[in-house]
Amino acid sequence: MSTRALFREDAYRTRCDVTVTAVDEQGIHLDQTVFYPLGGGQAGDAGTLTFADGTVVAIADTRKAKFEGATPDDAIHVAAPDQDAALAKLAVDDRVVAEIDWAQRYRRMRLHTASHLICAVLPYPVDGCSITTDYARLDLATVEPIERDEVEAKLNALIRGAHAVDTEWITDDEMAARPELVRTMSVKPPMGLGRVRLLRIEGVDLQPCGGTHVRNTEEIGTLRIEKLEKKSARPRRLVLDF
Repeated sequence: MSTRALFREDAYRTRCDVTVTAVDEQGIHLDQTVFYPLGGGQAGDAGTLTFADGTVVAIADTRKAKFEGATPDDAIHVAAPDQDAALAKLAVDDRVVAEIDWAQRYRRMRLHTASHLICAVLPYPVDGCSITTDYARLDLATVEPIERDEVEAKLNALIRGAHAVDTEWITDDEMAARPELVRTMSVKPPMGLGRVRLLRIEGVDLQPCGGTHVRNTEEIGTLRIEKLEKKSARPRRLVLDF
């Protein structure tokens, strides 16, 4: 039932031919997928599964599968509530075309990459984050004052700097020897699988991340800090939007 996570190999790939491996109370399991499952603060993808005869199953969300031996790449595709008729046709070993909502995904890729730039502008531990289609939210563990205009200017300067964005892998042992790479307090990189995926923004930032990202910061476009607030004695919350 294991799923090959094609989105980790190419975040720009929007569709693929797949085989249904199971349909259960969790959702639809596929042998491979371009759909990103909810995790690491990033929302799960929506999209469609299309039969050869044109029948379409609308997918409203994607989440990590829960079964014994499941890995972070194993995903379940959750059908929209009104899909009973189409789902009745779906069976194990069916071949369908999986396609994500690209406009939704690409906004999240841009916002997720921008959140890594914030980690470079404001080098404080991240005490929570959320990457949605509408905004990126980061809670930073600091009591230091944050100047909205200054941070926004630095962020957009990094975006305009057209820094290359790429992924690389290190072993679990290498990850354990470099704890300074982990910037988040609530989400830890998955260990025990032999290797950990890093996101590198050339000359700017390097940290573990399993999310989807653009290839160059210039793709992000101009961003604004929609909200900056003090949540409690410590965290400062930033909300980014276009």
